[in-house]
Amino acid sequence: MSIRLLHKTKDRARFSYFGSVDPLLLRVAIDSLPSVKNVRINSIIKSIVISYNGDLDEIQKSIENILNSNEIQSQNKSKKDSYIALRSEIPSSVEVVRAASALAVAPFLNSANLSLGFSLLASFPLLKSGLKETLTQGITSRSLEAAAVAISLYLKDYKAANSTNFMLTLGEYIEELTMYKSDDLIKELAKQKGGMAWIETIEDNKPTLKQIPSDKIQIGDIVVVGAGDTIYIDGHIIDGEALINQISMTGEATPTSKSRGDRVLSGTIVQEGKIKIWAEAVGDDTATNRIKSYIQSTLDERSNQELSASKMADSLVPITLSLAGLSYAMTGELIRAASVLQADYSCALKLTTPVAFKSAISSAAKEGIIVKGAKSLESLQLSDIFVFDKTGTLTNGDLEVLKVHSFHKEWDANEVLNLAASIEEHYFHPVAQAVVKAAKGDNFHHFHHDEVTFIVAHGVKSEVGQKSVIIGSRHFLEDDECIDFSEHQEQIENILKNGDTPLYIGFDGKLLGVILLKDTIRPNAKKALDRLKKSGVKEFIMLTGDSESKASSIAKELGIKSYYAELLPTDKAHILDEIMLKAQKNGHKVAFVGDGINDAPALVRADTGIGMHKGADIAKASADIVLLRDDIEAVADARELAISCLSKVNNSFKVTVGVNSLILILASLGKLSPIQTAIAHNGTTIALLLNALRRIKIKKDR
Repeated sequence: MSIRLLHKTKDRARFSYFGSVDPLLLRVAIDSLPSVKNVRINSIIKSIVISYNGDLDEIQKSIENILNSNEIQSQNKSKKDSYIALRSEIPSSVEVVRAASALAVAPFLNSANLSLGFSLLASFPLLKSGLKETLTQGITSRSLEAAAVAISLYLKDYKAANSTNFMLTLGEYIEELTMYKSDDLIKELAKQKGGMAWIETIEDNKPTLKQIPSDKIQIGDIVVVGAGDTIYIDGHIIDGEALINQISMTGEATPTSKSRGDRVLSGTIVQEGKIKIWAEAVGDDTATNRIKSYIQSTLDERSNQELSASKMADSLVPITLSLAGLSYAMTGELIRAASVLQADYSCALKLTTPVAFKSAISSAAKEGIIVKGAKSLESLQLSDIFVFDKTGTLTNGDLEVLKVHSFHKEWDANEVLNLAASIEEHYFHPVAQAVVKAAKGDNFHHFHHDEVTFIVAHGVKSEVGQKSVIIGSRHFLEDDECIDFSEHQEQIENILKNGDTPLYIGFDGKLLGVILLKDTIRPNAKKALDRLKKSGVKEFIMLTGDSESKASSIAKELGIKSYYAELLPTDKAHILDEIMLKAQKNGHKVAFVGDGINDAPALVRADTGIGMHKGADIAKASADIVLLRDDIEAVADARELAISCLSKVNNSFKVTVGVNSLILILASLGKLSPIQTAIAHNGTTIALLLNALRRIKIKKDR
């Protein structure tokens, strides 16, 4: 498959292509090219119009490769249920002009044969597609519309035929633009393009900056980003401070201050300052590209509401056809039958619902909420039991040092903290960051140490003055490193009676001390739960590994009546299964909100899984909805938006059925001519589409 350049200017070009491909898939693929700013596909005249910067020859080669890719070809063959298939041929602007010309010119032609020929030429695409659908799919709404125009032509009522053809063509063209617009709204977050990035390398034992394409960055590279530059990777800042504009990812309009240890996301922009970032996720694994991967499924996925609307529209076609036949049988007036045939439900029912869902998904994206398709939004609206994993959801997930205890008379609490911070400052774990932050806030004295060894899920090891330093859990120190705890057992039990998180420090084979850390409840957690309750949520349940006393205290403070405490990581999925089984028996649906690796099974099992902003990648991948901002109220935002979306869909459904039924009745009684029916029917459809496209705004106090 090849393309041909038809016209070009400095930053705009138009191509023609040959062959059959899915225009939506083609548009998504071309739009992802780094040098393409925007793209428009016309599948009827097979043209591609792009705005670009860069080498046009390279862009043309890339488009040819896309046209010949297996993905475009195979998906084109299988995508029969796409909304594009609602019309076997979507009218272009050329056809709209042709239909309008026939409407304007035909009345002034003196020859009947000339008027017929002119009208037939204008309405030929409609008649052809109607016949084609009838032969391949049976009687459809397109068949009815084509029959209505054919009847008017047979009766030599060219004004009615051309008026009807023009209204149908114009209506479909506006519908096409509206569908593209709804897709554009969703794709705004995916506009992030690649570019050049600076990485720091070591040459001749000296740090050197080297510029490379962003798609060549590898995990572990040190990426240097200055003011005005886009961040192309996900990672942690290892040096420097900056104000970062995150609006493209989180919806936050105010730039956020970031410094060493903070995580940054691809697609965000450094507004002030300069930072060095250790690349953790690059290429397709970055947050931006994961969002892009959701987009295609979001565009293609159809909700139960959409399927119901489509099924209902198809089931009403025989009724419309029967009424037209009955009307003709009773009156003998073909013109009345032509009026009835146009009053079908298909356009409004099949198009307004997906547009409403896509508009809502776009509105969610602007609020920093990624919704992975219409079904996820529909499921969230139906969920009335919310299960929360405590840490990182209801609580901040950012630990704070509460107190430091020393078990050695020659070491005071401050020295124990400084020793731990000296080792932990090389680690990005929340516990490590909390320890370093506390030490820096209290005259941090750095201990010189050897290389640090990280033991996953256990702790860290190093040496200071040829003496071992071991920091981590009791299991790590006592069982793996054979450090004796018995001498301080009673003291430890008293220290831990409030259920705080302990971090143990071993030095030279002995237990040196313990640092107590505490996770604080989010200040707006109670408000988020109140908003969810007002939206119709009937029950809240909290899951935590905390002690019974601590879990009870947090649940009471937040007004949560049901909770499960002292859970092992593997327990959550089993508990959720029990909750869901009980909920299903009582006709309820369950949403689970979590952020950890161990939350992934629960996120998959729940009717709706919601992954928190700071959650593990696997948790976000498993979730139906992902929060891009670290705010528990985003859960309430998502729920309220889902309710508003489904309310809009239901209202549009009622209006569509009501108005079109009225049009059908009036047409059957001879109260509406074919022209009036076409205007009323298409006008209603366009109005409903524009309403569906309208952005949903979330009302909230901040």
